[in-house]
Amino acid sequence: MTGPHITLDDLSVDFDGRFQLHDVTWAIAPGEQWLITGANGSGKSALAAVLAGEGDITSGTLSGLPDGVALVSYERQAELIAAELRKDDADILDVISDGTPVAEVIADGCLDEQLAEELVDTLGLRPLMDRAFRKLSTGETRKVMLIRALTSGPDLLVLDEPFDGLDHDSLLWLRGYLTDRAKTLPMVMVLNRFDECPDFITHMAYVEDGRLLHQVDRADERAFGELHQLLHLKTSDLEVPAGDPAIELPALNPDEPLVQIKRATVRYTDNVVFENLDWTIEANQHWQVSGPNGSGKTCLLSLITGDHPQCYVNDITVFGFQRGTGESIWQIKQYIGYVSTALQWEYRVGTSLRNVIISGFYDSIGLYTRSTDTQKAIADDWLALLGMTDRADEPFNAMSFGEQRLALIARAMVKHPPLLILDEPCLGLDDMNRQLVLALIERICAGSTTTVLYVNHRTQDHIPGIDQHLAL
Repeated sequence: MTGPHITLDDLSVDFDGRFQLHDVTWAIAPGEQWLITGANGSGKSALAAVLAGEGDITSGTLSGLPDGVALVSYERQAELIAAELRKDDADILDVISDGTPVAEVIADGCLDEQLAEELVDTLGLRPLMDRAFRKLSTGETRKVMLIRALTSGPDLLVLDEPFDGLDHDSLLWLRGYLTDRAKTLPMVMVLNRFDECPDFITHMAYVEDGRLLHQVDRADERAFGELHQLLHLKTSDLEVPAGDPAIELPALNPDEPLVQIKRATVRYTDNVVFENLDWTIEANQHWQVSGPNGSGKTCLLSLITGDHPQCYVNDITVFGFQRGTGESIWQIKQYIGYVSTALQWEYRVGTSLRNVIISGFYDSIGLYTRSTDTQKAIADDWLALLGMTDRADEPFNAMSFGEQRLALIARAMVKHPPLLILDEPCLGLDDMNRQLVLALIERICAGSTTTVLYVNHRTQDHIPGIDQHLAL
């Protein structure tokens, strides 16, 4: 199949001040069929609209667009309806018109009348040809938009959520029709539901916050699987699984902070890591701690967990315990879920992925206690959230570094600790796996009562839901 070679080079586009695309670099080669994916509000529709000539380019270049680009989208649909309403506003006789008939809307720009007639009959629009376009249902309107696009002789077809609003039979027909047209017609498609992706799609573009973050060749099974998992975490309706009702932590005083550190100082002979540090962590208050290497991030965490000897010479109260008053380290750690690269290196046992998650109930590396049916069900709920249900019995040590990191975060969360400490959770991860981990943390912040303490050295790795920041 031939087709245009479209290039976006460091392109930024503004849409009336409402939304911006930033620094998009993307090439669509002849023979490629693309799907644009991402969460709601990520910029999928904006990127598709750019291919139809919409938006104001503020920097970068766009080249190779063919003359005939047909776009089907809710925005184009709304524009047609708005144009119909403006006709009423402009009527000097104040006579409200019935609106433009469907037949005229389809005929406008039609270059293949025979195809238009066939599509009208196939999609069941023949009885509606004399009805006003603006009086159609959402699904009927979408069918009209599809016919207009398909009969306009396009060199490129851009379809934004083409299956939305269609009845079952029409949806099945459209999928088959597009599969056939894809043999000769280049397409770019936008879909919210990843499982609706047609087989003819060859490449996928992932958009987030107005930026094109990932481009994946569908033939690359590993990259495709990671993108599928990322979209699952970003867009699925699954909630953070509940804890085990049989395991109850001693109640905390709701009027006291989880952690209170007053004028803390850590020094080694002449080396002062930090001094006079005050920090209070309240329940349900998510924190990001950032700073360069050597600034004391991990040292600060170890003061909280009790793993640093200088925690006893500083004024530190954790979960109601004043450090140095006879409390045990296990009285502290029962309230904490912890993930770090060091823990991941230590977790070298050859147990299954499900058992790794269950081990979080016992704070153990490996599982040495017979688990309950409830705990197995909760672990399976976490696997469903992670998009890894089919891998429950695979050995943990055979998984990729990023997959292991996701499982260890689930392990730390499975008991719903009051405080989840994530020490550089993205360290050592490639960009796709980093996005996966950040997406999981975002889900935890939004869907649980656990306070998240997210430690990193990159302030730009901001997570929605974390609105407190401590810079070291």
